[in-house]
Amino acid sequence: MKLLLLVLYFAVLIGIGLYCRKHATDVNGFVLGGRSVGPWLTAFAYGTSYFSAVVFVGYAGQFGWRYGIAATWAGIGNAIIGSLLAWVVLGRRTRIMTQHLDSATMPQFFGERFGSRPLKVGASIIIFIFLIPYTASLYNGLSRLFGMAFNMDYSVCILLMAVLTAVYVIAGGYMATAINDFLQGIIMLGGIATIIVAVLKCKGGLMAAMDGLARVSDEAVSSTPGIFSSFLGPDPLSLLFVVILTSLGTWGLPQMVQKFYAIKNEESIKKGTIISTLFALVVAGGCYFLGGFGRLFSDQVDVASEGYDAIIPTMLSGLSPLLISLVVILVLSASMSTLSSLVMASSSTLTIDFIKDLFLKNMSDKKQVLCMRLLVVVFIAISSVLALIQYKSNVTFIAQLMGVSWGALAGSFLAPFLYSLYSRRITKAACWVCFLFSSILMLANIFFRPSFPAILQSPINCGAIAMLAGLAIVPVVSLFTPRPDRKLVDNAFACYEKKTEVSQKTALGK
Repeated sequence: MKLLLLVLYFAVLIGIGLYCRKHATDVNGFVLGGRSVGPWLTAFAYGTSYFSAVVFVGYAGQFGWRYGIAATWAGIGNAIIGSLLAWVVLGRRTRIMTQHLDSATMPQFFGERFGSRPLKVGASIIIFIFLIPYTASLYNGLSRLFGMAFNMDYSVCILLMAVLTAVYVIAGGYMATAINDFLQGIIMLGGIATIIVAVLKCKGGLMAAMDGLARVSDEAVSSTPGIFSSFLGPDPLSLLFVVILTSLGTWGLPQMVQKFYAIKNEESIKKGTIISTLFALVVAGGCYFLGGFGRLFSDQVDVASEGYDAIIPTMLSGLSPLLISLVVILVLSASMSTLSSLVMASSSTLTIDFIKDLFLKNMSDKKQVLCMRLLVVVFIAISSVLALIQYKSNVTFIAQLMGVSWGALAGSFLAPFLYSLYSRRITKAACWVCFLFSSILMLANIFFRPSFPAILQSPINCGAIAMLAGLAIVPVVSLFTPRPDRKLVDNAFACYEKKTEVSQKTALGK
């Protein structure tokens, strides 16, 4: 039964990829779906790219264990800051300016906005380097669940996920990814709700589970009774850093922001904002809420030897075969949707902003699409090999891999991108300083972690600091560096002043 469901699921994904081939014949179609993607597809593409096995297995397990039920705040933050505010603050302006500047990727946006080819190349290098550990972390979450459900070798799990994702992304480009994300999002919404009910039921229901959690004590964490069922948990400051990294971070992640490039129209933005927020509230809120009960299963899992990534699979191992099948497909859906977004972002960036810009300036539209398809294969292959190496050497936990990646990418791009949409005063020098500061900080955190202050030894905390520091670095450096070319800036901001006709229900006439 489990295998039959998986085979059916895989067949549908590939079928959608083949169906969408007609939309992927040129760069605009392959990367952005022709900028004609509606609200439901865009909102679900945003949400499913946001949440993956990293969140469901890595973050939910680790933070649920460390903060108890208070970990749910991370999910609420993801919905309000990472989805609602991201759409409100970035959605319209991103769609308008990126179309005006004819940019299909984030590095291309920086290059056009600041008239700087080096800035574009630098951004593309950062994206390629730091998307790889994020992608590798996706596979590791799946390995635990596939091992539990099918007793399947980890290398087979990686091969399956890599090949299937490559097939539908290569065939149908962004449109295939968006449609599959919609399907995968529906599975995630139904799956997480069903699983929460099933897990709590095996502990006597919600009230009994809360009572059991209130009785859990860990003197090494806190001597306060009932701390794991409390409002803010045992370590509110560290929890705040988690909320900042996982919520505000989406504002600077290329694969997330790129979703706004493809929105069809104004109505799609309004609807997409609501849909995306509700999706995040259910999926992210549900994941962290479920993880908050992890300590009720402490008699079945040894975190010291097995790691945090074993917590969620242990919680689910007692479910019925049908529910376990649902869990596997749920996490597979979440991970494949995120993986497809990552490889699309990486392959388009390398092709448009690196290869075409530096080596093959006269590269035709058709050859660019072919190059992107080849790079999808290369990127998936590299991340697969790294995932295997990481798993066998047990280098780090899922959450730490993602923390490094999110910290470097969001720290580098969040502030420059946000300010570039709103301020005429931002300089390319400020962008460079922010790029270098965050990239060097996160690389140093990998190789020289023991030398960091205690609060910054966690990649989560360090990544959050990188993002917050960038919000100060960019405007400050811009004050002390030469003003950008006025003609260049006026051209970029002219898009906001363009007149457009609307119906009277939107605005009253004279």
